[in-house]
Amino acid sequence: MRELSKGLCLILCLVWVYTWAASPSGGAQTANSGAAAADNIVLVDLEGPVGPASVDLVIRTIEDANTRGLQAVIVRLDTPGGLDKAMRELVQVILASDVPIITYVAPNGARAASAGTYIAYASHIAAMAPATNIGSSTPVSIAPQGLPSGPGRQPPNLDPDNEDSDGKPAAAPPGDAMSRKVVNDAVAYLQSLAELRGRNIEWAERTVREGANLRASEALAQNVIDLIAEDLGELLQAVDGRTVETHAGAKTLNTAGAVVTVVESDWRHDLLETITDPSIAYGLLIIGIYALILEFYNPGMIVPAVAGIIMILLGAYGLQLLPVNYAGVALVLLGVALMIVEVVTPTLGILGVGGLVAFVLGSMIMFDSEVPGLELPLSLIAAFTAATGLTVFFVVGMAVRARRQKVVSGVEAMIGGSGEALRTFEKNHDHSYHGDVRAFGEIWQARSHHPIAAGDKVHVEAVDGLVLQVSEEK
Repeated sequence: MRELSKGLCLILCLVWVYTWAASPSGGAQTANSGAAAADNIVLVDLEGPVGPASVDLVIRTIEDANTRGLQAVIVRLDTPGGLDKAMRELVQVILASDVPIITYVAPNGARAASAGTYIAYASHIAAMAPATNIGSSTPVSIAPQGLPSGPGRQPPNLDPDNEDSDGKPAAAPPGDAMSRKVVNDAVAYLQSLAELRGRNIEWAERTVREGANLRASEALAQNVIDLIAEDLGELLQAVDGRTVETHAGAKTLNTAGAVVTVVESDWRHDLLETITDPSIAYGLLIIGIYALILEFYNPGMIVPAVAGIIMILLGAYGLQLLPVNYAGVALVLLGVALMIVEVVTPTLGILGVGGLVAFVLGSMIMFDSEVPGLELPLSLIAAFTAATGLTVFFVVGMAVRARRQKVVSGVEAMIGGSGEALRTFEKNHDHSYHGDVRAFGEIWQARSHHPIAAGDKVHVEAVDGLVLQVSEEK
């Protein structure tokens, strides 16, 4: 119990530290406080899928810049897309910022696909490096909530090269009602951002409905972005003197020669990035279940129970931040339960096979594989399936068999043992016979209901304190 209490106290301390770090005063400083605030610009990277971890760092950077009244925030963007919820949270923070936000798609070879397009459109200034691209914003349906954001895929019957009588790409046949709602919502959302920032509204619709994509030069020519910059220094020179409309009103940028501080990731970002990786969250959940199973079959170890609870809680926290199909989670848990029941109450493999099938199916549908960076590799599912099957059928099975085996130590183990009478048993006043026997490497007093001669082999029937109840061995 003492170890368990220590483990719970550790969890509470971690929660307190996490809460403290989440507050504006407890968060990591994101700029060099030694320089004058008016001359400072912070740069934060948004790389990889747009998710809770990457967006959290950018949001905290923007909020810190607003608190300190910095000159601007540069978001260096390179993303294939990501989660709609995370993207919308970031867009809302950008729109409410008093500090100008400059989205810079860089370095060369980077992209602002899907969710990245919305972030660029929402920014006060959108810039790109020469060899970059933007677009492919067709939503991918990952859940019945809001607008999912993922890599766009052109509808199979939509041909941009096949124009209709109005000179526009031929329209694809209408899909189901939910798909039309999701697409129309995405179009309206991106067009509203285009209208707010004075950017190309028509292309905003095309990138959603058709998955249109533009290289940097085309994006500049079509008023999708504001400028092209080879590097950070050229970007600062290009935006110097520009006036943008922020939430607090018009702001004129004075960026020539400004101090730029790159934001480094802190422990909170690293923790979120780790546990919101689908493979990590999935692994924490499964390994946590293994640990609890080990504690269940070996009560009193404490460490597996504490470790298992912590891993399951971390895995569950990571899962609730991701686009999870909870039917998949339920199938995984059901599969493990069925395999355990198969071991405890054998059913000729019916429950065991059913459990493995449920485990595999649940793992495969737990995450939407169409969202970039948010899929479970089949190799990982196969590895955990094999490990789970072996763990349940062999490890747990061995534990159950061990519990059913005859006790090999203590008083219980003596029952059924054998010994040898050292002398002829004498009849006592209670009509029983008493004598001495050698058993289990020691000399014991013994009692019998029948006469026993010296040298006879005896069978231990019971143990009464230091006296053995025996009978002549047949």
